[in-house]
Amino acid sequence: MTSPSTGSEGRDPSHEHRPDAESRPDSDRAEGQRFVLHKPGGDPVKTGRNLPVAIISGCVLGALVLLTIFPWPQLFTIITVAGVLIGLREVNRAFVGKGVKPALVPLAVGGALMQPAAHFGGAEWLVGATALTAVACLVWRLRGGQDGFVADVSANLFILVYLPFLFGIWQLLIAHPEDGQFRLIAFIVVTISSDIGGYFAGILLGRHRMAPVISPNKTWEGFGGSVVACAVAGALCVVLMLDGPWWVGAVLGLAVVFAATVGDLIESLFKRDLGVKDMGSFMPGHGGLMDRLDSLLIASPVAWVVLSLLL
Repeated sequence: MTSPSTGSEGRDPSHEHRPDAESRPDSDRAEGQRFVLHKPGGDPVKTGRNLPVAIISGCVLGALVLLTIFPWPQLFTIITVAGVLIGLREVNRAFVGKGVKPALVPLAVGGALMQPAAHFGGAEWLVGATALTAVACLVWRLRGGQDGFVADVSANLFILVYLPFLFGIWQLLIAHPEDGQFRLIAFIVVTISSDIGGYFAGILLGRHRMAPVISPNKTWEGFGGSVVACAVAGALCVVLMLDGPWWVGAVLGLAVVFAATVGDLIESLFKRDLGVKDMGSFMPGHGGLMDRLDSLLIASPVAWVVLSLLL
């Protein structure tokens, strides 16, 4: 979810190489967006997306998740299997553009099987399925010979961990015998709060860039908004949904906000290195599925560890 959540002052990279970019009015630059937010000074906020469409598509995805986890959380394995396959398609397209050939068959089959393995077998089965899939990817690549072997194998292992393994952590959250559905919801709500809090704090207060080389739109003020939003959301979720103390929720929020921010930066570098703007077009207003789930994927093991240790 490489979002503009912590950005407010960075120039839109898409205009950096246009000689007429500085001479065009802001209203022209925002052309094509049905809805444009403005900063307190009146300047338009360059969201990089059609905001109403992004909100609608996010709500649809959220509703789909809710419908699959109540009352049968086992159905959520279908959602993460679909996420693995769609994400694999997007990532494969990006890698192929750089001449790297991922092992699609073992990644797809093994990645899909890792989801029910995690849900019904727990962490041990997830680790075992991941290891077997890694071996299958190595064996699959042998037939390609030595040329590009290291690059292809490295890509395979990266995809294996980044996609099906991290999706499998979602299954560990929801499979908790007492309150798994609510643990998953709490994790998602807290992670999304990072984007929301950072987005509006960045609009109102953003001045100092956090990582201008990696993601020029992120600011430290926006990050502060993410911290506050995550801590509050975490405390409320843990108290109201998990019957735990508020401080556990605050710890959850603080841990997740760091992981979510890192997830944004990882996705930004990943796309920049591979030379793609969006991973796909699966979600209107957001780009590809991986453009939306980057923070959620990286934050999931952090949330699982915090909730497992403290609740």
